Amino acid sequence: MLHYKKIGLLGAVVLTSLYSCVPTIGVMKERKDVPEQFQNQSSDTTNTADVHWQEYFTDPHLYALIETALQNNQELNITLQEIEIARNEVKAKKGEYLPFVDFKAGAEVEKVGRYTSQGANDANTDIRPGEEFPEPLPNYGLALQARWELDVWKKLRNAKKATYQRYIASVEGRNFLVTNLISEIANSYYELLALDNQLRIVEENIKIQSNALNIVKLQKQAARVTELAVKRFEAEVMHTRSLQFDIKQQIVETENNINFLVGRFPQTVIRSSDSFYDLIPEHLAVGVPTQLLENRPDIRQAEMELEAAKLDIKVAKARFYPSLGISAGVGLEAFKPSLLTETPESLLYSVVGDIAGPLINRNEIKAAYYNASAKQIQAVFNYERTVLNAYLEVANQLSKISNLDKSYDLKSQKVDALTRSIDISNTLFKSARADYLEVLLTQREALESKFELVETKKEQMNAMVNMYRALGGGWD
Repeated sequence: MLHYKKIGLLGAVVLTSLYSCVPTIGVMKERKDVPEQFQNQSSDTTNTADVHWQEYFTDPHLYALIETALQNNQELNITLQEIEIARNEVKAKKGEYLPFVDFKAGAEVEKVGRYTSQGANDANTDIRPGEEFPEPLPNYGLALQARWELDVWKKLRNAKKATYQRYIASVEGRNFLVTNLISEIANSYYELLALDNQLRIVEENIKIQSNALNIVKLQKQAARVTELAVKRFEAEVMHTRSLQFDIKQQIVETENNINFLVGRFPQTVIRSSDSFYDLIPEHLAVGVPTQLLENRPDIRQAEMELEAAKLDIKVAKARFYPSLGISAGVGLEAFKPSLLTETPESLLYSVVGDIAGPLINRNEIKAAYYNASAKQIQAVFNYERTVLNAYLEVANQLSKISNLDKSYDLKSQKVDALTRSIDISNTLFKSARADYLEVLLTQREALESKFELVETKKEQMNAMVNMYRALGGGWD
């Protein structure tokens, strides 16, 4: 007895000395401080991100596209299954720190050699008074077995919490996908409206240029211009007609991009292009930067991943400590099924407690511990980068919206001036007071200025969409 006491005392001393040398790594803290307000903005907390997307996008055709996409988009549906997988992993982790109970039933038959220790003993022993051991010897059993690891160091519970944080992160990832999906559909929709209007401009310009070509041909017949002028006008008409087909191809591709996002095969996208110039970007209230931490799903996702990484360090560190387990079993065993119910003779049970921990060659555990620390530091930088990126996205869109408003006003005036100059140049050309090159240049500049105006209007609408996304709207 004294011998065993010495061994137990020695084991305790060894365990104490080993686990007092467990490496300790500090957890890196993330910075959550952001500026109090956006540059040149007030500290008003009214935020457009709080507006539901159904209220933000009022075009009924765009509304229908977004609503369909939220049901049919394949990437979104794949993400929903990933969330389901993450939810099931939480259930699995939760079960790891609860007792495991198994039911076992078995039957066997055994024939041992007569000239063995067991065989000789069986031959000279009655299995019951007056009844010899059967040969061969059958055996039947029913048993319940239980095992439970005592989560003294919270290794299993922290692992479950980390898994739960990643589940929440996957939900936020889904939310971020939703806001990106809505913004991508809206941007593509406004691009489609812009292309429709550019196509209309090209078709109108073809008519203007064709009329100018006819005039040049008549003037050539009157010997007022040369064949060179006719060919230059013909080339300009051909150039504009080629633009027409380029735009038609862009329309097809943009429509199919929308169809892909909506989750359907190619078909015409119903839209209202006639009111494109009447579109007025929504007034946006940007709130204050701290609201990004709550409204942006990607920031919340990065935050949950960071919390999970912190818990992973605790789990990795707990592996250095010994695990405590309890195993127990109770059952019935007999050589005949009819004897299983005869108790206590057929009853068997056991209870075992054990402790196990790494003593030698703990390199793998140390490596896992250091990796968990490195991943936590990565998660900190990822979180800070996500916050910084969100702030800069809002700042960029604020500047873009302001500059686009001023640019659109100037380009509108430019279009008006060049549109009037087309009539003036045609009149001067007819009276031989302007060269045909001036007419061509004026027509081309007018076409380009109208294209630029449409492009600027599209960028205005895209900036409105992108700001809504940058603020964290659209997913709730």
